[in-house]
Amino acid sequence: MNMNEQIEKIARKIAEGGKNIIFTGAGISTESGIPDYRSQGWIWDKYKPVYFNEFMSSKESRIEYWRRWQELYPDLIQAKPNSAHMALFKMAELGLIESVITQNIDGLHQVSGLPDEMIIELHGNTRRIRCMSCSNISKIEDIKKRLEGGDPAPECECGGFLKPDTISFGQAMPVKEVEKATRLSQNCDFMMVIGSTLLVQPAAHMPLYAKNSGAFLAIVNLSKTPCDEVCDALIHKKAGKALSEVVDEILKFKAL
Repeated sequence: MNMNEQIEKIARKIAEGGKNIIFTGAGISTESGIPDYRSQGWIWDKYKPVYFNEFMSSKESRIEYWRRWQELYPDLIQAKPNSAHMALFKMAELGLIESVITQNIDGLHQVSGLPDEMIIELHGNTRRIRCMSCSNISKIEDIKKRLEGGDPAPECECGGFLKPDTISFGQAMPVKEVEKATRLSQNCDFMMVIGSTLLVQPAAHMPLYAKNSGAFLAIVNLSKTPCDEVCDALIHKKAGKALSEVVDEILKFKAL
């Protein structure tokens, strides 16, 4: 089956409606200028990770973490949703997506227009700042001012350590989000994986939950994944182009 036939197959399945779930990884954001974790030369290729226990036990580690965040954040905040993000927003507008499960921390799904309640962030969001003690969220502008004003490791009013609301190495995954993603995956009719190598657990289990429960599984990714052999449709193409073509086909089906 050629690429056009695969695109049409995916579009037809989405257009049927039902419980359609999208699963996104770093590959959906590379066209927005955000390299994935395997790209050379970006921040996670230059530094040894600051593990969660180091962040919590050492002020020096917290200072280093925030220094890196200041280096990373400008690129993330300037990034704009690309055609892949906007294609998903269009599908949501048409009422064809129930939820988006994402491994990404860039917040671009929200910037594209998708509501927070539709998005399950398995690895958090760097656009939020959370207290590790009381869980309160701080305004990112306030934290930036504090950092620029010479506070190298901001703390909450309660005395807790403030941290970007992302999952660090060694930090427990968010239970509520993982449970919701698992439940949706096990009960969906269709799942499309976009831009994920499906190598990071437990997120990589989600497509298998879907497939094993009888759902149609589609994969859009430039490289191979462990699920390529079991999926129902496979597209090796950049996400922006592939999803734009999927939307075009959906609109044709809806017009019939």
